[in-house]
Amino acid sequence: MKQFNKQATSLLLAAGMGLAATAAWSADNLADVLKARGLSQQDLLAAAKTYVPTGKRDEFVVFSSGGQSGQVIVYGIPSMRILKYIGVFTPEPWQGYGFDESSKKVLAGGRIDGKDITWGDTHHPAISETNGEYDGQFLFINDKANPRIAVIDLRDFETKQIVVNPVFKSEHGGTFVTTNTEYVIEAAQYPAPLENKKFYPLEEMNEKYRGGVTYWKFDRKEGRIQTNESFSLELPPYWQDLSDAGKGPSEGWSFTNSFCSERYVGGIEKGRPPYEAGCSAKDTDYLHVINWKKAAELVKAGKAKKINGHNVLPIEVSVKEGILFLVPEPKSPHGVDVTPDGKLIIVAGKLDTHVSVFSFEKIQAAIQSGKFESKDPYGIPVIGMKDALHVQVSLGLGPLHTQYDSKPCIAYTSLYVDSQVAKWNYCEGKVLDKLSVHYNIGHLMTMEGDSTKPAGKYLVALNKLAIDRFVPVGPLHPQNHQLIDISGDKMQLLYDMPLPLGEPHYAVGIDAKKLKPAVRYKVGTDSRTDKPHPGATLAGQEKTVKKGNKVEVFGTLIRSHITPETIEVDVGDEVTIHLTNLERAQDETHGFTVSTFNVHASVEPGKTVSVKFKADKEGVYPYYCTEFCSALHLEMMGYLLVKPKGWKPTKMELAKGSYTEADYKATVKKVVDTQAIIDSVVAYITSVNYKDFPDVVAMVEDAFDQLGKTKGLKEKHEGFAAKKDWENANLWAEQIWQYQVKTADLGLRAKTYLEQNGAKKVK
Repeated sequence: MKQFNKQATSLLLAAGMGLAATAAWSADNLADVLKARGLSQQDLLAAAKTYVPTGKRDEFVVFSSGGQSGQVIVYGIPSMRILKYIGVFTPEPWQGYGFDESSKKVLAGGRIDGKDITWGDTHHPAISETNGEYDGQFLFINDKANPRIAVIDLRDFETKQIVVNPVFKSEHGGTFVTTNTEYVIEAAQYPAPLENKKFYPLEEMNEKYRGGVTYWKFDRKEGRIQTNESFSLELPPYWQDLSDAGKGPSEGWSFTNSFCSERYVGGIEKGRPPYEAGCSAKDTDYLHVINWKKAAELVKAGKAKKINGHNVLPIEVSVKEGILFLVPEPKSPHGVDVTPDGKLIIVAGKLDTHVSVFSFEKIQAAIQSGKFESKDPYGIPVIGMKDALHVQVSLGLGPLHTQYDSKPCIAYTSLYVDSQVAKWNYCEGKVLDKLSVHYNIGHLMTMEGDSTKPAGKYLVALNKLAIDRFVPVGPLHPQNHQLIDISGDKMQLLYDMPLPLGEPHYAVGIDAKKLKPAVRYKVGTDSRTDKPHPGATLAGQEKTVKKGNKVEVFGTLIRSHITPETIEVDVGDEVTIHLTNLERAQDETHGFTVSTFNVHASVEPGKTVSVKFKADKEGVYPYYCTEFCSALHLEMMGYLLVKPKGWKPTKMELAKGSYTEADYKATVKKVVDTQAIIDSVVAYITSVNYKDFPDVVAMVEDAFDQLGKTKGLKEKHEGFAAKKDWENANLWAEQIWQYQVKTADLGLRAKTYLEQNGAKKVK
């Protein structure tokens, strides 16, 4: 036990956790704590590997699909701490997504047949790439239930665009990007007529139903998908699934697997076996091999036909022009992954123990020589499996998805039925290690594992079932993401992480240093368009404009007040409130809501947001800042007064308090004392190289802005004091102190930041 205690202590010290003489540790030694909690040395090592001390940051950032929430989940590795939910296809109240006017417009892009879709099923996120490497600029995500693609700008982690697929009725195979993000790939899932609102009976599946792959053209400069330059390939009514883009020697090609190439139609109510029987009868399905670069040229040359206003290359054109080929693959595959060097393509068939490694060179050789074993029923050339294979490896039961290590030839494949991860060498076709996970793993993800330069170090198993892993919370369990150390020869399970937001399907992890999000907007920015907001307002320009039954308010937000503090309208008026956050300090977000009118805005520093509603009920409705922003957060409010028709004001005075000369003198002393603190903080800040710290510069700017608002107030409160109007004298002196409090808050934050980050004295 002594030896174990010594080893455990060394582990803690090595991890930077230390054994500080705190109350928590003084009662017991480490061995006692481990024994009481039933922990092993292995548990301690795992904890040390995932521990990120306070003030330190994670090495990698993960973007995980949020499944049926329609959102994206962001968390850090190795800590597995959730950092953010990004509203994508569904409203997200904290960020005001779907409640302010700009984000409503983004969501409106996802309307189908003129109807709002209020849920989504996000599946496969993809990070934008440059030369096959993650560049951290954009994130794409699909909606399987309602075939849509969203664009998220990683400068502010906000959804900027949603596009609806004009020819698919469902999809699973999105999103995957080409090596320079020229296109975002999305494949259909369940075949259906491509024409909108076209009915054909299931008996006409073979003739009238089709699958497809869409290539969405992405304009990196605008950060938007260009729908008019996008196109699709018509494919047979196989059930297309996931895709991957070629790289290196396979650049310009993409690969999409499929299942149910039987084109089977169930089901039990018609006296036939269900889909699961008919769609897995054959030993093989088809890998689609597509020359997307040549396809794009064919579209520009006018070879496509218009379906629902969208460019679609017919099967016969793709066959004639030599851009579409098929390769048999093990049945019911659920993943196709190009190796980092672009030479090999790995496919796993979940109803076959084998993982197949196809050679792009062999595929090209077959195409160039015209060596095909057959054609499918739609005339597409089929390359023989043996003519395309590099190697086949039996990994276990239910192989699904593959990701790559930074070490050459090393891959990891999820085994759904076995509930394991297999580590193997795809060059030699040799299994190296297996690790049990909990339970029924679907996707898995290594750091930057589908790029040309995987980072290695960690793997995340995205497990479908949790069962006994967490405290029970009812019949609906969370999903379980498990962090695995892959830095050594043997994999080590480090951490169980419950995911309680939908069913996360796939995730991508990126080196945190590649992400460079902004910490504030240029004042007056509409974050959803990245352009100046027409309702932007600066301090002193606030106003309310009424034209007929339309009221437009141009307001500002700054600690700790909303301007204006009173908005008066008539019942039945349409009210639009534009709010600009004037803060420049990092993390000084304000929120805004009006009681019972179902509006909310999250207004980050510099951002302008508009909320719109009809004042359809007379009464008094408080509005307030929803984000706790300062010591006087609760005082940051105002009233919306909705006057009844025909209401006329009577002469009244505002309610008053009771203040004395003593109250006034006490407030003046408080102002003097607080100014002394401010002066001392300013003296420190200006004595060091604070201008070398951009975050501090922003705080200092905000601090002096707040202090500048006290100009003229001293004369005002002294003037009222001379008249012995102690109420106004005290309140105007108090207002100076309120500005001082906000100034001091910023100044002290800046001082602490400088002290903790090595500020140096200016000579």
